[in-house]
Amino acid sequence: MKNTDIDAGKTFDWGRASVDYAKFRDIYPSEFYQRILDLGLCTAGQDVLDLGTGTGVLPRALYANGAKFVGADISGQQIAEARRLAEEEKKSIDFIVCAAEDLSFPPGSFDVITACQCFLYFNKSIVLPKFHQLLRTGGHFCELWMAWLPQEDEIAAASEKLVLKYNPAWTGAGYQRPVLSEPTWASPYFSASSLIAYDIPFPSLVKPGMAESGPAAELALLLCLKKQLTLLKQNICIFYRPFPNALTFCITSPYRISSKYKSSFIRTA
Repeated sequence: MKNTDIDAGKTFDWGRASVDYAKFRDIYPSEFYQRILDLGLCTAGQDVLDLGTGTGVLPRALYANGAKFVGADISGQQIAEARRLAEEEKKSIDFIVCAAEDLSFPPGSFDVITACQCFLYFNKSIVLPKFHQLLRTGGHFCELWMAWLPQEDEIAAASEKLVLKYNPAWTGAGYQRPVLSEPTWASPYFSASSLIAYDIPFPSLVKPGMAESGPAAELALLLCLKKQLTLLKQNICIFYRPFPNALTFCITSPYRISSKYKSSFIRTA
């Protein structure tokens, strides 16, 4: 995969780490999934398309809530691990190897489309009209991500320094807490229904069996020595597909700095 906005277009391939993804990537806390469910998404009776599904973490975690999932990923290695894990867990989930830009389903096939930790890689000019077509009336596109806050957390800052040590050309450093607002790319296909941001204590990601040398080992040592929790910010952005009825959704979101954030959005006609 290449993206000219990321590391000057340097090729990257998540499939090269699929075995490790299958072992260590299931890191999202229960609160993350509960907030999705509280918004009425990925529940019984819904058809859900999970993009950038990787090893199928999201559909496998939400499977018990009754939605019918299709997971898509550009990497064949990731999908192979997703299928293996779903089979081991006795979960009937369809997985396909496909880039988001190349999706081919009949119009109105899904109630929800999710994109967790991956939307930044997509070509928005191609995928947004495609999402609009694939969603049923009243359907939702749900963008989810969690991110380091290196400006606010010591271990996150140290982790960035470690990445830069091994990859000085990395362009992802210096991320700052954004002020959530309706993104310019949403129109004309989507209108923001809910914007949610919250901080949660996040435990050390060190697990038995992780690399014993190299950057992974250095990070593991750093986390162990600090013996403290890393704070990650998690965001959920929900966008309604335009349809004839007006809706308003209001969410109150606690931040780590003890302030409150409220947002209310009404869909465009």
